[in-house]
Amino acid sequence: MITIHLNEKPLEVDKNINISNLLRHINYPEVGIAVAINQEIISKSNWSKQSLNSGDKVLIIQATQGG
Repeated sequence: MITIHLNEKPLEVDKNINISNLLRHINYPEVGIAVAINQEIISKSNWSKQSLNSGDKVLIIQATQGG
């Protein structure tokens, strides 16, 4: 297990987790969102390849409509 910071809150996850698995683990839909790790946006095409490390700061940004 490793500890990451998800939206500024600590979360323990499996050592070999990637972004796609993290989103499933927390029951978060994969549509209409952007994900950043340590202030770097990760392309959705790389979510299944991008592994997380202990101490990573993960930010999930939900798209909203407005005007």
